[in-house]
Amino acid sequence: QVQLVESGGGLVQAGGSLRLSCAASGRTFSGYAMGWFRQAPGKEREFVAAISWSGTNTYSADSVKGRFTISRDNAKNTVYLQMNSLKPGDTAVYYCAQGPIATFNAYDYDYWGQGTQVTVSS
Repeated sequence: QVQLVESGGGLVQAGGSLRLSCAASGRTFSGYAMGWFRQAPGKEREFVAAISWSGTNTYSADSVKGRFTISRDNAKNTVYLQMNSLKPGDTAVYYCAQGPIATFNAYDYDYWGQGTQVTVSS
């Protein structure tokens, strides 16, 4: 079984930065893709970014390209989401997830963290 725990969320002003972390424990992490998703008020859960096991392949949503960067440290069983130039529209609960491949479809992921709140003020 895999457990994922997000951290690093908080309240920041527009234009600021945050780095989210997702620590994995259990039997798997290395060898599997990781993704970040978010749930904003009044919206469905949406894809943010994903990264392959090797870290060489990354994908991100158009809404965050140029601002957010996903990375992973397999030795630490941790995936990160560096968020720069934050906007009020980025306010959401952010979830990390693990799956067999890096995709933008939440349905493809097998394990999910509890989420961490990110709030961006004007």
